Amino acid sequence: MSSIKVYYTSVSGSREVKQRQEEVTGILDIYQIKYELIDISVSLKVLQEMRMKVSTCGIRDLEMFHKAKENKEILKFLKME
Repeated sequence: MSSIKVYYTSVSGSREVKQRQEEVTGILDIYQIKYELIDISVSLKVLQEMRMKVSTCGIRDLEMFHKAKENKEILKFLKME
């Protein structure tokens, strides 16, 4: 199984952001999906890289991720099957 890149920030004053980040990595761990954490707070270049690769990013994607988890379709959602 290949790994995926997870963009996150290590610098956040928001408890909600931290919690959501932990939820995502926790689900990936449960499904034993290998991932690489990429911290967007380390440089503007990394942030721009993420923005170029991810056309949309936000609550809607997180909701779709959780729906895939509920339906046991995480691998399909991540296009890994």
